[in-house]
Amino acid sequence: MFRKLYAWVKGLASTRQAPAALAVVSFVESSVFPIPPDVMLVPMVATRPNKAFVFATICTVASVLGGLLGYAIGLWLEPVALSILKAFGHPEGAAEFQKWFAQWGLYVILLKGLTPFPYKIVTISAGLAHFDLFTFIWSSVLTRGARFFVEAAILKRYGPAMMAEFEKRLNLYATLFIVLIVGGFVALKYLG
Repeated sequence: MFRKLYAWVKGLASTRQAPAALAVVSFVESSVFPIPPDVMLVPMVATRPNKAFVFATICTVASVLGGLLGYAIGLWLEPVALSILKAFGHPEGAAEFQKWFAQWGLYVILLKGLTPFPYKIVTISAGLAHFDLFTFIWSSVLTRGARFFVEAAILKRYGPAMMAEFEKRLNLYATLFIVLIVGGFVALKYLG
């Protein structure tokens, strides 16, 4: 199963539609979609390392624009925002995130935007908390850009060797990735 999905994504990575698909995934991941753009970025950079920073730019711009949609959902569509947060393991809703932003503010965006933490939770909760929009935008550009550009630079430099290792042990890495994702959601539910 993982080999077929991987082969499909890798095949898509070398098509003319890949940049547009990357933009769409990056945009919707920041507000509602559960799959991060890294799933597409990695094989795209590995397939075309000379375009690494173009792909990182696409991810950054689309992610920030999608983040604005997430912010708007939190700001103006509270019932929808609370439903999305509940679906991602945060039934506490607005009060929890208003507390996060009141206590940590900018650091919530800077730290969580760099990590595999679902960015949509940050964007929607920033809107729920009525966090300063200008600060939200510049910190999102900074943190998402850093994440995608560092990832692209590493893949551009070490991609072929990493891809050979990854393809050799695809099932192991896919299983570890799923365990990390599930573990992350469990940790968020009980530690967040």
